Amino acid sequence: MAEQLNQLRAKIDAIDNELLELINARAKLAQEVGHQKGNAVTYRPEREAQVLSRLQQLNTGPLSNERIAALFIEIISACRAMEAPLTIAYLGPPGTFSEEAVSKRFGHAVITTACHSIDDVFRQVESGAVHYGVVPVENSTEGAVGRTMDLLVQTPLTVCGEIELPVHHCLMAKHSDLTKIQKIYSHPQSFGQCIGWLNHQSSQLKSVAQINVASNADAARLAAEDSHAAAIASSKAAEIFGLAICARNIEDDPNNTTRFLVMGLQRVPVSGKDKTSLAISTMIDPVRCMNYSRHLPNIRLV
Repeated sequence: MAEQLNQLRAKIDAIDNELLELINARAKLAQEVGHQKGNAVTYRPEREAQVLSRLQQLNTGPLSNERIAALFIEIISACRAMEAPLTIAYLGPPGTFSEEAVSKRFGHAVITTACHSIDDVFRQVESGAVHYGVVPVENSTEGAVGRTMDLLVQTPLTVCGEIELPVHHCLMAKHSDLTKIQKIYSHPQSFGQCIGWLNHQSSQLKSVAQINVASNADAARLAAEDSHAAAIASSKAAEIFGLAICARNIEDDPNNTTRFLVMGLQRVPVSGKDKTSLAISTMIDPVRCMNYSRHLPNIRLV
């Protein structure tokens, strides 16, 4: 048995050596590409989408396509950083689902900027302070993120890509005794995604106040400062702020997913599997509306 294990481990070591050599060979080619492009943008979302799609089509397992994509995103991220590191703005602070979306799309070899608001993410990209911004646009349970939709109509930025992130919420606090919880902090969207679970826990959380905050990571930070408070946030936020997880996966829909947009000034060529999104604004003439309202007494203008 020991001899067979040693033989298998020796084969793994040999494959690791080969992988190391091949990854470094890829990195050298990425450097050459960077020299050829000069000051051109280093992120090509359509090219990366084609690479990942091709690898997933070739994949015969046992690793899943999701795992293969995650592995190669990190390899691509490290190789891209040898040309020039990308800078990405997202809705912070660290520990938000927006930060997770950044890692899922760009890997970890990027420089990130945590912003206080979605507006600030757009401003950072529009001013040229960062290359790209990642913003939430739609949740499968709660629908569109209103502020992002408003800004899409106004911004000169374009959509360079999208990220679909499975969202799993946790209830967390400085302890696991729910009877001591007097208030829960979270983002309004997260409260909406967990409303069924919260109502089901009415015996333990009956008189608990629900307090809206700017982000789930902010919720975790506030809970870490108050032994009578809890937060709904990600497991990563619990880790960052040293909180105990009282309950996992409390979202009402097990397939709860949030869609994020990658915003930039770059015009992205087609990849072969693209979506077209339209942001439409309507203009209302207040004088005409007042004339209509005289004939519609049950309509109140606000």
